Amino acid sequence: MLSEEQTLLVVVDVQGRLARIVHESETLIGNLEKLIQGVQLLEIPIIWVEQYPEGLGSTVEEVAQYLTGLKPIRKVSFDACRNETFIQAVKATGRRQLLIAGIETHICVYQTSVGLKALGYEVQVLTDAVSSRTLANKEIGLEKMKSAGIAWTSIETALFELMKTAESDRFKQMIKLLK
Repeated sequence: MLSEEQTLLVVVDVQGRLARIVHESETLIGNLEKLIQGVQLLEIPIIWVEQYPEGLGSTVEEVAQYLTGLKPIRKVSFDACRNETFIQAVKATGRRQLLIAGIETHICVYQTSVGLKALGYEVQVLTDAVSSRTLANKEIGLEKMKSAGIAWTSIETALFELMKTAESDRFKQMIKLLK
């Protein structure tokens, strides 16, 4: 089970034109907005990476607007774990349970998830918060992650698992957010 004290969200490469052409891009972006607001409500830290932003562009505004106060970590490797700044940022949180969201499922999300698992982290991919240019590539990425021992979850499953109870104002806020 995910715990509020151990969970960290990693948002991978939701950038520029690529974010607009992935499979079901509007749904993905909307889901990422809800996810980010939900984890912020629960005070879960977020690390945000961008793949070669000089070429691919910045994180799309719909997502970036909720990441105020955070700075993206620039990377050029598909696996963010090959970037020392990223690894140090993850370690600095002290968190061991990582939720992964972003694009592309079969490339950067997959390689980063496998890299984090190899470093001993408990990694879960949010299936409704990842995408690729084609549905087939998204499915391939998810299957490869599952074969590597990376669990699948959904935004609602993760958020409610983290909340544990309906006995708080956070529950009411979360319900409003997810509608």
